[in-house]
Amino acid sequence: MAIKSSIYKAKLNVTDMDRHVYQEFPLTIACHPSETEARMMLRVVAFALHAHERLEFGRGISTDNEPDLWQKSLTDDIELWVDLGTPDESRIRKASGRAHRVVLYVYGDRSVPVWWSKQGTALARFSNLRVVQISDQSLQTLSAFAGPNMSLQSVLEDEHVVFSSTDHEAMAEVELTVLKA
Repeated sequence: MAIKSSIYKAKLNVTDMDRHVYQEFPLTIACHPSETEARMMLRVVAFALHAHERLEFGRGISTDNEPDLWQKSLTDDIELWVDLGTPDESRIRKASGRAHRVVLYVYGDRSVPVWWSKQGTALARFSNLRVVQISDQSLQTLSAFAGPNMSLQSVLEDEHVVFSSTDHEAMAEVELTVLKA
């Protein structure tokens, strides 16, 4: 019998001073059995960074033809495709052909430089692609906020991101490094 996904509920309060988004989003997040809580929390961070009423989670880690998050227009065009991890160039090529904008959040302080040295040149040709690395320390701090019912706050200003939780006294400063703008 297959193990089912764990369901997490989050109330995400987004204060994005750069884009003037000040809104609360109720999120239901399915965490695949093979997905870590740190990766799931990275999906929440990605949601906060691109917060919009039409932004939604894809079907998850087990679905190849959907991103981790996406935003579609009212005419069903894909405006934004957000993926996590270190995919091969063919997946990014496909995403860049289908979406107006593609954002890739990579993680793994040791594995990303190796991946980037192999894929960076090939990915440079995609003008609608942005690649951002999140530090392992940030992911580790964020994973402490994970719980079945979360109340999270995010403050974004000048590409600086801070997360906090009403359940925890700590704050997480999310370290993002842009590899490709």
